[in-house]
Amino acid sequence: MEIKSKVWIEKDGKLIFGKGKSDLLKAIGQAGSISGASKKMNISFRHGWGYITAIEKRLGVKLLEKSKGGKDKGGSSLTPLAKDLIKKYDKLEKLVDEFVDRKFREIFGEWRQK
Repeated sequence: MEIKSKVWIEKDGKLIFGKGKSDLLKAIGQAGSISGASKKMNISFRHGWGYITAIEKRLGVKLLEKSKGGKDKGGSSLTPLAKDLIKKYDKLEKLVDEFVDRKFREIFGEWRQK
């Protein structure tokens, strides 16, 4: 047996940020565009763009610096705030995972072998 946990951030009962959105921002940082990141994550550009704009609206911050241009000339890069959000989320997720795993071993120790 093993334990699983998920960490996400909500505001007024609405999802703001979690693993999937963190992965999307990381993919945008790597690909240099929402389009490239969306392809990598097997989601439509429209969904990728929608996720980013929803986060920006709910947080009231800008996560991407967008450059316009025709085909193959536009792109997006992460703002310092986006990089900080990813870093803090990753740190929180790691700490929660370690805590949950440790407590699972303490509480379910003998059950883990079954």
